[in-house]
Amino acid sequence: MSTDGVPPNNRGGGESGADAELPATLHIAGLALNLVESPPALACWSGGFPVPAGADPAVVNLVIEPPAPPQPATLRRVHDVVSRFDARAGEYCRVRLREEGYGLTAGELDRLDLPEPPWGLPEATVWTDRSWMIRFAESGLGMGDPYGILVTFDGTRPVDVQGTDDE
Repeated sequence: MSTDGVPPNNRGGGESGADAELPATLHIAGLALNLVESPPALACWSGGFPVPAGADPAVVNLVIEPPAPPQPATLRRVHDVVSRFDARAGEYCRVRLREEGYGLTAGELDRLDLPEPPWGLPEATVWTDRSWMIRFAESGLGMGDPYGILVTFDGTRPVDVQGTDDE
């Protein structure tokens, strides 16, 4: 895990590097996260996993509020997320979404058993407060229309799943 490059603007604050410059790129577990434009109150790095030509990449975002270079503990957490990425979230969804409160139709419940899950590529977002989530942006389930399904984690354990149909 390393950082390199510094963007021309200095947006210090945050994780404990209060006037430190933000690295333009973070290299974590073979993935390059690039600093992206974001509101002044936070810093965000984003990167996609390499995929075959024409395919959409799975994305990882790191958000630090207020903006600051990431601390080693944060980089380790992102590494853990990248290493495990969506396997636990997908299995958690397959089990949890069968509960009555999610209101899936019989056809949607059947789709949970198919080898290809009824949701698209995952996007992980990690915050410096130790929380993180995975969003399956595209979903064939009504509860995930229009913005997908969100799975939140406590450490490495998924703890909640929500649809975006009512947001």
